[in-house]
Amino acid sequence: MSPLAAMGLFFFLLVAGMPIFLVLGVLSLVLFWAEGNPLISFPQLFIDHLNSQTLIAIPFFVMAATFMQRGGIAKALVDCAYSWVGGMRGGLALVCLLATTVFAAISGSSVATAMAMGTLLVPAMLAKNYEQHFATGVVGASGTLGILIPPSLVMIVYAVIVEESVPQLFLAGVIPGLLQATLFGMWIMYYARRRNYPRGEPMSRSELIRVNIHALPAMMLPVIILGGIYSGIVTVTEAAGVAAFAAMFISLIYYRGCTLQEIPSIMAHSIRMTGVIFFIILGALALGHWITSAGIADVLVDYVTENNLTDWQFLLLVNILMLVLGMFLETLAVILITVPVVLPLLEPLGISPIHYAVIVTVNMELALLTPPIGLNLYVLSSITGARIETVTRGVVPFVLIMLVLLMMVTFIPELSLFLPQLVYGK
Repeated sequence: MSPLAAMGLFFFLLVAGMPIFLVLGVLSLVLFWAEGNPLISFPQLFIDHLNSQTLIAIPFFVMAATFMQRGGIAKALVDCAYSWVGGMRGGLALVCLLATTVFAAISGSSVATAMAMGTLLVPAMLAKNYEQHFATGVVGASGTLGILIPPSLVMIVYAVIVEESVPQLFLAGVIPGLLQATLFGMWIMYYARRRNYPRGEPMSRSELIRVNIHALPAMMLPVIILGGIYSGIVTVTEAAGVAAFAAMFISLIYYRGCTLQEIPSIMAHSIRMTGVIFFIILGALALGHWITSAGIADVLVDYVTENNLTDWQFLLLVNILMLVLGMFLETLAVILITVPVVLPLLEPLGISPIHYAVIVTVNMELALLTPPIGLNLYVLSSITGARIETVTRGVVPFVLIMLVLLMMVTFIPELSLFLPQLVYGK
C-alpha cells in the first residue's frame, strides 16, 4: 500500500470517530497484511517492544498521580503555594502555576496535573471574579508542565524508542520547564494587573508556618523521586514504584484524603488510564515499524542529503510537522510515529537526541492545547462545565508563549544540554 493510500485510510478512520488506538491498530494491521507479512509477526512486534523495564514506570507514575489528586496531596501543595504568592494580585493564578510545577515534578502526567489543579482552583478563581476563560486557560496551560518537568511519561516513552538514558532526558527538561513556568508567571502578573484581579488575604506568620509544615510530606515526594534517581540508589522504574507507594502512604496516613476502602477504585482507575496509554503505544509502535520498514525514513534521509538542508532548516520543518500532527493525534502517537522516521537524520545533522527530546516534548505540550484534539482543553471543559471555545480562548496567550519557548529550545541547544553535560560530562 502506498503512503498516500495509508494516509487516506488513516484520516477516514479518524473522521469516522474511531478511537485513536483503534485507528492506529487497524491501519497497522491492514498495512502488515497488504505488505504480505505473516500476521503472527504483529503480536510478536508488540511483545518485543513492550518487553521493557523502563515502560513499567508508566503505571506507577499514573498511580502516584491518582493518589495525589484524590488523597489530599494536591490540596496541600495548593495551600502551600497560596501561603507564598496568594497575597499578590492575581495570586490564585500564581498559586496554580506554582503548585502545578511541584505537582508535575511528581506525577509525570499533564492530564492528571490539569485535572487535579482544575478541580481545586478553577472554582476558587471564579468565586474571586476571575474571568472563566483566564481561569481555565491558566490551569490548562500550566498542566502541560507535567510532561516537561521531570519525571515525564513522554520522555520515558521517547527513551524506549531512542534507547537513551532516562535520567539524562529528565535533566534536559529542567531548565526549559522552569523557563516556561517563568514566562507563564510573567504573563499572569501582567494580565492580573491589567484586569485588576483581587489580591488574596495574606496569612499570619503562624499560619504560614503551619501550612508549610503540613505540606512538607507532599514537598518531599519530588525530592525522594529525583534524589533517588540521581543518587543512583534506585532506577527510574524503582523510583516510580516508590512514588506510587509513598503517595498512597501519605494520602492514607498523613492527609487522610482517602480510605482503605477507596484504594481498589483508585488502583482500578490508574489501571484503566495505563491501559489506554499502552493501547496507543501498541498501535503507534506497529505503525512506526511499518513506516521504517517501508523505507520512508531512507527517502527522508536522501531528501535531506540531496537538498543540503542545514540542522536549523530541518528542525524548523519538523516543528511545523509536529504542530500539525499534534492538532489531530494523541501526543504519544505523534512521538511513536515520527521519532523512528527522524532518528536516522539526527546524527548526520549533528543534532543531539537529548536536545531533540525536549523539542518533541514542547511540541507535545502544544498538542495538548491545540484543537480539535487538545486533551487538556476537554479535561478542563468537562470538570468545570466551561464551553470548549471558552477554554480555547483562555489558552491562546499561553500557546503563543510556548511557541516562543519552542523556538528558544530549538535554536539554543544549551538550554536542554547544559545540565546533562554538567552532570554526566557528555
